[in-house]
Parts: sequence; C-alpha cells; structure tokens
Amino acid sequence: MPWFNLSVRFKIIFLIVGAYVSTLLLRYGQIMLFPSSYTEQPAVSNSPLPLIDRGPILDRNGRILATQEDLAHVGVNPPDFIGYPERTQLIAQTLSPILKKSESELISLMTDPSRNFVYLKKSVDSISMKEFYKANERGALNLVRVDQIKQRIYPEGSLASQTLGFVNTEYHGGEGIESSLDSIIAPGGSNKGNEVILTIDTNVQYILEKIATQVLTENKAEQVMFMAMDPRSGEILGAASLPDFDPNNFNAFDPSTWLYKPAVDAYEPGSVFKILSLSVLLDSGVISENTVFNCDGHYEHITGRGEKITINCLAAHGRVTVREIIQYSCNAGAAYAADRIANSAFHSRLKDLGFGAQTFVGNPGESLGILKTPEQWSDRSKPTIAMGQELSVSAMQMLHASTAIANDGLLVPLSIIKETRTVDGTTLKLPYQPEPSRQVLKPQTAQAMRRYMVDVTSTTGTGWRAYLDDMSMAVKTGTAQIVDEKTGAYSSKDYIASCIAMLPADSPSLVLYLVIVKPRGDYLGGRIAAPPIGQAANELVDYLGIPRGRNKQVSHSGNITIPASPLPTVDGKMPNLIGYSKRQLVPFILRDDLKIEIIGDGWVKRQSLRAGAALTPGDTIVIELE
Repeated sequence: MPWFNLSVRFKIIFLIVGAYVSTLLLRYGQIMLFPSSYTEQPAVSNSPLPLIDRGPILDRNGRILATQEDLAHVGVNPPDFIGYPERTQLIAQTLSPILKKSESELISLMTDPSRNFVYLKKSVDSISMKEFYKANERGALNLVRVDQIKQRIYPEGSLASQTLGFVNTEYHGGEGIESSLDSIIAPGGSNKGNEVILTIDTNVQYILEKIATQVLTENKAEQVMFMAMDPRSGEILGAASLPDFDPNNFNAFDPSTWLYKPAVDAYEPGSVFKILSLSVLLDSGVISENTVFNCDGHYEHITGRGEKITINCLAAHGRVTVREIIQYSCNAGAAYAADRIANSAFHSRLKDLGFGAQTFVGNPGESLGILKTPEQWSDRSKPTIAMGQELSVSAMQMLHASTAIANDGLLVPLSIIKETRTVDGTTLKLPYQPEPSRQVLKPQTAQAMRRYMVDVTSTTGTGWRAYLDDMSMAVKTGTAQIVDEKTGAYSSKDYIASCIAMLPADSPSLVLYLVIVKPRGDYLGGRIAAPPIGQAANELVDYLGIPRGRNKQVSHSGNITIPASPLPTVDGKMPNLIGYSKRQLVPFILRDDLKIEIIGDGWVKRQSLRAGAALTPGDTIVIELE
C-alpha cells in the first residue's frame, strides 16, 4: 500500500516503532564493540583516598611553601580489552597524546592478561585531564577509569623541610607543621583547608641553609643546626637543619632526616650556657661584676665526705671576674661562682629560663631536655651545670632563654606560626598556647651580660672570628664533649661546637645560634662556629635592614601595626587584582567555581580577564605575577 494512502494515525505508529527498532539496533552495535562502556562504571570514580582538602603553608611574606594540586590516576580493566583489538587501538590512539605514552605501551598495559585492573598513568596533571574530558565528551573513553586525587606540592623543595614536615600516603601530616597542625590545615568533611602563615622568612632560611651546607661539608660534621630569631617578638625567622630531605619525595630519604632536630634533639650545650648560668648568679646577688675568682687551670673542691672534685679549664686564666669568665670561657671561674648559690635556688632560676619545659614551637615531638632536680644532683653537678654540662637542652630552648638576655631580662615565648586563618580571612586559634612574656632577670643583669659578650669578639676573646667592623655583636662560643652511649663516659673524639650572637649588642633585633654536631678535625666552637656566625650576620644585617655602625641604636619594641589589605571579593564580576601579593590571592585561588592559573612570584602585574567583566562558573583566569 502506498505511503500516502495510510492513515495519519498509522503513520505515527509506524514512525515510533521504526525509531525504537533503530535505537535497539544501534545500541546492539555499540554493546558489541564497547560492552563494558554501558556498565555501571563511570569514567570518573571515587578516589582510593579521601579527597581531603589541605590549606597552603606560607612564609611570613606570603611565599607558598606547601600547597596542593588536583591530579588523577588513569586506569582500565584489561578484561574489557582482551579480544577487542579495534576498541583497544582506538582508545590507545586517543590516550597516547594525553598521557604522553606510546600507543604500544598503552596497548600492552590494557591487554595484560595477568591483571584485572591496571593504572595506565598515575598523577596526571589538571591540564592533561582537561584534554581527557574533552576527548570523552561523547563517551569515547567511558571504559577508562579516573581516580581523582590531591597531591601535596612543596615548591621550594627541601627548603625548611624539617619545619614543614610532609604529607603521608593517607594525605595526613607525617612530621613538622603538617603534623602538628593537621586538624587545622585539613579540617576534613566538606570544609576547605585553612592556611598557615609561618614566621619563617624564605630568604633568611636560604642564607642559613647555604652557610650550614658549607659548615657541614667543610667540617665533615654529622649534623648542623643554624637558627635566626627576632628576640623582641620571639619569632623564628629561619631554622636550618642538615641533613634534610625533599618533602615531595620523603620516602627516598632516611627517616632520621624528617625530624625537626632544633626542637626534638637534646644535647649538652657547653660553654654557651655560661651566659645563662652566670646571669642567674649575678641576678641572685651571690656574685657581683667585681667578684674575683682564681683560675690556675682547673677547679678543685673537697666535699664534706673528703672527696676531691676536679674540673679542668682551657688554660690558667689567673684572677677573673664575670667579664673574663665570659670572655675567655673560663670553666674554673664558672664553677667557683656556682659554689656560691644554693642548689634549689640555682635549679629554680634555670627553670625560670624555660629549661626542662617545652617551647611550643609547633612540633609534636618536642624535647623537654634534661634538668635533674637537686635531689638527683651529685657534689659535682652544680659546677658542671654552670659550664654547660650534665644537663641537656634543645636548640629551641637555648633560643628561648636567650630572649631574656636580649630583651633586658624579659623572657619572650618563641613562635614559628604567625597566623592560621580560613579562606575568608577569619583568624583561628592555635591548639596550644605558650606562656606570656615574663621578667626573669633584672634589666641591668641582662645589659651587663651583653657587654661582657661584646668582649668575646675582641682579639683576646674566644669569638673574635665572628667580629664585624661595623656592627656591635654580643657573642659566646661553646665546645661540649658528647657522652659515649656505650661507655657512659665523655667521648675523646666526639664534640659539639656552637656559637650564639645577639646584634646590635645594645638593643638586639637578631639572634643567631649555630650548633655543629660531631665535626671531624678541629672541634672548638671559637674556631669553626664563630666564622659562620660572622658570615651570616654580615648577610642578614643587610637583608633585614639592621642599621650598621658601632654606635648605640635607638631601642624599639619591634611592634609595628600595618593596615590589613582588603581581600579580593567576587560579586559576579572580575575584581581588579593588580598589585595584590600571592598571599592575598589565596582566598581567590581556592574558589571552587573558578579555575585559576598562577604564573610567577611576587605581585600581580597582569590578569587575563579585565576588571569588571562578568564571571560565570568554570571560567579560567590566568594571573601573572612579577
């Protein structure tokens, strides 16, 4: 029957049935060619790890030290391809330029009969995944599985690695700040990660690590720690610790390199400790700056039981006051001075300086050090402690105590975390709170000690190699024997050399502290630790803008109020970002509805979308910084 003779109703039924049959035939053909593409498995699957959102870690100037990148693992089920050469060839051709792998390599993986699932490539970047999704717009890659992941990136590599720590295979903090502030950096759930701003200055850190590397190599040392601090605020500006590691590939390094040694390692400080023990003795009034002691090359004391205690000195220094004890690092003088204070009073005053307690510098494994109670002391404990042995300290505890001498007796808590805040700029409270600043020494005691320390850089002092012509520095060197773990006696070959400096001496705004563990060859602090202190001071004085000159500087609290810059806001239109720093851009970068690409460092000079232009979700914006 001709088509035009059929009724309208019949024609409609005929068309519907024809379309349905055609659809079935088409679907049958597709299933025959790509049967698994019509299973319940989507191209994008859940990640094998929770998609935790971690906030960035920045230095004090907004430079990114840790951030995250959205990546993907791309894989397939070989049973979907074995026996289907056309399908295998087609998908391999499509994926080859995206994954940057040859077709033959992909085909080999896709048809591996020994595996039910195989990753074709892991950690594929977001740019390549954009190409993947574009190629899959019509379902051509539906047989390919995508596991979305987040990867922690450390743009500066090993710089400040022990401070930062790393993120483990479960995407949680493994060491350092990443671990101690894990719940803040990655609050979990649907919450965006919060950002952490450190007190660390990347440039200061670089200078310290550069010099520490030289020290480690030249002295064939086992370990070097080199720290810089602003004593007025207690802020750690840099903390180099070598050997270190690259947190981008932490598993390639010995786990001992992951630890934040300035906080977790405890050691006998040696003669550097004399600036603290003698300050306590002066402040207690048991000695004065005019009290004289006689050093004939050793300290001798007969106990009540008739036991003779002898402590050797570096030389026979003759008649010495506190000034000469510090200048020449006289062990005998320090020991005789300590005889004048009661055990309980000496112990109490050392506790006041923070020894035997945490500094709360943001490390979960921080050491308390060892400061035994007077009941545990022997007859030689007090004079030995006065010269920096028979107690153990961390480098951070030494920095903490030094703030009292630098700040005219005011002990200032240390900090390595400047601020933690949400993406919208709301400040968060830290999980731990250090004690407030407190006066532990009389101002005149601290000032006198700094004057004595200036003499250490004179031609007759132990720290003359740290001397700078145009900068007054308060310095103390130290050399300590290390206890042999096997014998329990002091080693005859293993030492710790150290040096501390405060500058300018009249009103310090910078403290440097260098510790060299087990150097080979020369081991005296005055010879191997003082020169790097002078080198670092020379570089950092210029970078930090500390006025040069040996005249007295005007004292300043160090507290400066800087108006907060407004954060970029988005109200449906592109904001003007010109002049913003990378740190200020963080809230903008972390938006879910926009794709932001950052090029360079510094401040925004160009943006791909003009200010005021309408924004729609998914827009890609390129921001260039210089």
